[in-house]
Amino acid sequence: MARPVVHFEIPADDVGRAQGFYRDAFGWEVNAMPEMSYTILGTTPTGENGMPSEPGAINGGMFAREDDIATPVITIDVDDIDASLGTIEELGGKTVRAREAVGDMGFAAYFTDSEGNLMGLWQSAG
Repeated sequence: MARPVVHFEIPADDVGRAQGFYRDAFGWEVNAMPEMSYTILGTTPTGENGMPSEPGAINGGMFAREDDIATPVITIDVDDIDASLGTIEELGGKTVRAREAVGDMGFAAYFTDSEGNLMGLWQSAG
């Protein structure tokens, strides 16, 4: 089964400046979550479940740039992050950050693919 791209992330040196840039340049909704050191970026309307209501559309996030996550990230939805990381490593990729809880929403991880591109994984809670 093909796994969909469900999210993107933008690291920033100055998060406040970057929030203003994307809000003003593209009309994105910017919702800071200081308790998580994260900003939710709304690029498209969402339904009651918080997911985009337009097929194929995705929303994203922003955070302060970090050494191991310094470039934009495309995030792929998976059923099992740990199993996916195992497959990724078998195919020549590498785990950058293992599975981490994201509040009570789900879990995230980061990896590099066979070409060295940084990518993300998302597993919903449940």
